[in-house]
Amino acid sequence: MLSAIGLDEAQETAYRALVGLGAAEVPYLANRLALPEDDTVRTLRHLERQGLVAQSSTCPGRWTAAPPAVALGALLTQQRHDLDRAELATALLAEEFRGQAAEPAVHDLVEVVTGTSAVAHRFLQLQLGAAHEVCALVTTTPAAVPDVENDAEDRAVERGVVYRVVVERGVLDAPGGLGRLAEALSRGEQVRVVDEVPTKLVVADRALAMVPLSARGAAPSEPAALVVHDSGLLESLLGLFEAVWRQAVPLRLGADGTSYEAPMGEPETSDLEVLSLLLAGLTDASVAKQLDLGLRTVQRRVRHLMELAGVSTRLQLGWYAYERGWVAREGQARDAGR
Repeated sequence: MLSAIGLDEAQETAYRALVGLGAAEVPYLANRLALPEDDTVRTLRHLERQGLVAQSSTCPGRWTAAPPAVALGALLTQQRHDLDRAELATALLAEEFRGQAAEPAVHDLVEVVTGTSAVAHRFLQLQLGAAHEVCALVTTTPAAVPDVENDAEDRAVERGVVYRVVVERGVLDAPGGLGRLAEALSRGEQVRVVDEVPTKLVVADRALAMVPLSARGAAPSEPAALVVHDSGLLESLLGLFEAVWRQAVPLRLGADGTSYEAPMGEPETSDLEVLSLLLAGLTDASVAKQLDLGLRTVQRRVRHLMELAGVSTRLQLGWYAYERGWVAREGQARDAGR
């Protein structure tokens, strides 16, 4: 838990032990930690340099823990300062890059990545760099990054990144396929199913995409992929994803933890009440208070409506709702009241 501020497992364990004891001598602490005394002393010296422990001034060989709120707070403050400096440096580099590439050359809009390790690294990098949304089309053919090694997806979801994924139906029949999809649904990812997707595809924040370089069904000597930057080609790939997404069937997580396909249907009345209030200009919190619902319930119902509509933004949802007659236009509502 404290690895984020530079402590390894042994150091964290030693500090936690001293916090619980208040103070202890090296032999007792070494026995408690199941470490040789020399290793225990080295660990304590490291903690001392970070201001987390100190030797007793009245009893040599006895160590005391510094108050966590003070000691750890100082380390956290320093780390935040370091991160702020790194963020500023990143912003300056990004600004410099934009200045140099205000009008990028055609060859700068597309990268060619070859080799299993390079493709896998770029795929994980795309997800780790995403801040808002990752869209993906998944085929049944083997990937450069096995699912069991793709921890970037878990970490991105933990940061609040939204995942919209369309998988081929064959993925459900693959060994462990349903289990992995059930795990994705339990994390809050949106998953849909079609008989076949046109190609593998991953898009991060609608700004960067990755597609295979080889044609579907081909067997290249080594994996290769195109990384597409903001361009007309990227817009086409986004359009392709949205078209497949609208045609796909949502995958749901049942009460028993298994996944199942849920045909698209009409929204429930309670969902439309939420939508009507949002279109009237109320905030999520105001809608929750007006309908005596929890804030998360309101947000969950909005996500459900977006899934039904096959859209990714609330603006698109409002347009779709009017087009489908889920809510009446202002003029229609006046006519109906006459």
